[in-house]
Amino acid sequence: MDQTLEVFVTVVEKGNFTRAAEELLMTQPAVSQYIQALERSVGTRLLERTNKYVRLNKAGEIVYHHAKDILGLYTRMNTLVDDLMHRAGGHLSIGSSYTFGEYMLPHVISYMREHYPQIRPSITIGNTTEVGEMILRHEADIGIVEGVYQHELLHIEAFAEDEMVVMVPRNGRYDHLQEISVEELANETWIVREDGSGTRAATERLFSQYQMHPAHLVEFGSTQLIKESVEAGLGVTLLSRWAVRKEMQLGTLHMLIPNGKPVARQFSWITQKTPYHTKVVEVFLELLHQQRGFPTYV
Repeated sequence: MDQTLEVFVTVVEKGNFTRAAEELLMTQPAVSQYIQALERSVGTRLLERTNKYVRLNKAGEIVYHHAKDILGLYTRMNTLVDDLMHRAGGHLSIGSSYTFGEYMLPHVISYMREHYPQIRPSITIGNTTEVGEMILRHEADIGIVEGVYQHELLHIEAFAEDEMVVMVPRNGRYDHLQEISVEELANETWIVREDGSGTRAATERLFSQYQMHPAHLVEFGSTQLIKESVEAGLGVTLLSRWAVRKEMQLGTLHMLIPNGKPVARQFSWITQKTPYHTKVVEVFLELLHQQRGFPTYV
């Protein structure tokens, strides 16, 4: 049945029988026979066919959604069994939120590749909400998110603490300060991440904690763009200390501690709720918990 579902999913994703046959190294009549067999099995047509395309009908959408899950679980089952006979190796798909993914994960991957060269990682970066959805759809083996994230279908576990600080332009009126009352920045333009971002959530919590309502708010979808904008004098922002390590070393931005202490949040890993993980996932989780390969604060 797994081959039948694989053929069906390939036809849907390629958009027609010819391209699916080429992808699967089959003849077009063989692909058609698999689709017909699946339709007989479920008792209804799954695809609307024309000379130019095939499209899912309502029944097809249901089968496609579950077929993706079944194929993912089948692959995972084989990988787990294979792990019993081999050392850690193979593909590892990671979904990560921006701060960890762009500023910490490369160091972890470098360490892992040095010590576990048979593991082949692939990384997808998105905001916290997007990473959670990737895990739900079985599109990644493990996700890393920042801040508060909860979902009843996922296992979520904190493994490291992050500190967030206010970043302002260098050579400005705050240069003589190391700490600042958040309320003093109410009239500044605040540059924030998009909704769904863990960094945005932390910023909103800071505003709420001190009952501050910034006069001006600018939203950007990139931490790097935010840093460049602060450096250019557009405004101020709240960012992870890991995200501004290079700027602090180069002296291009000035750091302020809000109300005497950094804003604390957690980095957490998320997976499907299962007692079984592949060896490559177990190796990666061990690196996270031991914080091997992590960069250090300035």
